[in-house]
Parts: sequence; structure tokens; C-alpha cells
Amino acid sequence: MELFHGAAALTRSLVRPVLTIGNFDGLHVGHRAIMETVIRRARALDGEAVVYTFDPHPRKVLHPDRAPRLLMNLAQKVELLEQIGVDVLIVEPFDRVFARIPPEAFINEFIHQRIGPIEVYVGYDFHYGRDREGSMRLLTETGPRLGFAVTIIPEVTQGGRDVNSTRIRDLLASGEVVEAAELLGRAFSVRGVVVEGAHRGRTIGFPTANLAPENEILPGAGVYAGRLRFLDDGEPPAGQVLPAVTNVGRRPTFEDGKGELAEAHLIDFEGDVYDRSVELTFEQRLRPERKFADVNALREQIARDVAEARQRLEVS
Repeated sequence: MELFHGAAALTRSLVRPVLTIGNFDGLHVGHRAIMETVIRRARALDGEAVVYTFDPHPRKVLHPDRAPRLLMNLAQKVELLEQIGVDVLIVEPFDRVFARIPPEAFINEFIHQRIGPIEVYVGYDFHYGRDREGSMRLLTETGPRLGFAVTIIPEVTQGGRDVNSTRIRDLLASGEVVEAAELLGRAFSVRGVVVEGAHRGRTIGFPTANLAPENEILPGAGVYAGRLRFLDDGEPPAGQVLPAVTNVGRRPTFEDGKGELAEAHLIDFEGDVYDRSVELTFEQRLRPERKFADVNALREQIARDVAEARQRLEVS
């Protein structure tokens, strides 16, 4: 997959591009329905499947006090789009100057002149241009005059409700990671660097990898079964995946409510993973976080958590 930082950075003419435009936070199953259509049409037309997105999220620039906490960072988005078969990703740097572009100019200059699609597919709630003034009607009327067809992809529903990023954020806040995964099409994950902690886990027989998360969202407080994947070179090597039990919360037995943390105990692993870049998935919630009477009670509960995680993750 080719990555360009802005439509003006395109260094070649795209080949019969089939395009979709949007923020696509989370790349959930609704977004995937659009991507699958774009990729299928691009293959049928011997063209290129092109995604045009924005960074940072427009609301981070225009309304930072009301901006959503994002489900994924840009690196995760790039990796997933490449995995599903997108040919070209254009990440437009979004700032206040770009935000002032009128809808008509956005369609003509950025979409038509710079990208030159033959077909455009967008979600049912797509808006664009200055103050989100750009309407579906304007796009569907202007596109054919400029030489590209426009198709609106209807909403995807699950459980009788629209699949959207807000719904997924609410599920994660409640610790409902299985339900969130159904809407995402994969387990929710966060990335970050393993940092040194207080070493309390090691002293009770369950050392932990303490994550400094790069993502804006962690699931609600609790204990989760999941997996940790190494992203950079080292030992274990990049790409290796280990089963993990992760506590998200404030460690009330020790910290008495100081700061939210994510710390993962890697099952059947011994070694130093400080400063490693990792991705941590949250696949099933084992229990809520709680305060224990003493360290022995905590140790016994962690042993039960590990045993349950082995079973849930089918670790022999």
C-alpha cells in the first residue's frame, strides 16, 4: 500500500481510482462494508482502491473540547487498511486553513483534480467542506458532471442499532469488550511502550508489563484476558504474540486510587520487555477491579485470573 501525506503530495496519476472518503475511526464493520465495496469495484475495473482520510480528526482541530477520544491511532489505521487490501492511502493534514475550503472547491480541486476518481463511495452520514456544509445532494450532482459516479453506502446495523464509533466507545467504557469486538470486527487493542513500574507484581510472583498507552481509550476498569504482540525488533522478535492477563484501573490494593494504569502479566513468559513497543488486545473481561484485604489475597486472585485466562484463550 502506498501512503501519501495529503492529496497535493501525490507523485503520480492514480490508475482508475475507486475512492472512499472519511475519518473511519475504529475501522468498524460499517467502515469495512465501504472498504470491501471499494476494493471489489477497484479489482473489477482494473483500478486502485483509494482511501482519503484526515489527521488529526477534524473535531480535534475545530472543537477540541467536544472532540471524541479516538478508538485507534494512525499507525493502527494504516496497518489495518493495508491488511484488508487498500492500494493507496491519502492522509490529509487537517488544520484550520483546510477547514475553510468550501464544499465545491473541495470536490473540484482535491477530489477531481488531484485524485481523479472514476467512482466514489461514502457512508450515509458523510459531510465535508467548510462547516460541514457539503451535502450528499451536492456530491451526487457534482460528481457525474466531473466524471465520477457517487454511491452512498447505507448504515450497517447490529442488534437493531446502527454500528458507529460512539456506540463502541460506550461499550468499552463499560468493559464490554466482547460486544465491542463484534462491532469492530476484531478485538479492541491499544499500542504503547512498556515502562518500568513499581515492581510489585514481581514481588508477588506475577511480574507485569506496564503500558504507557499511545491510544486515547482504555477499556473500563477490570481484569481482561487478551494477547500482547511485539511491534519492534528485539527478543522476543517483532510479531510474536503472548497470552496475557491485563489489569486496567488504579490498583486500589496498592495505589489507593492514583491514576489509571494498564499492566499485563504475560502467561508462561520470563524476561525483560522494558522499552518495547507492543500492542495489547482485550478479548474477554474476567472480573471487575477491586481492592483486596492484603497481598496474599491479591496473589491468590491473580492465580485464579491466570487459570481462567488460560481456559478462555485456550492456552495449554
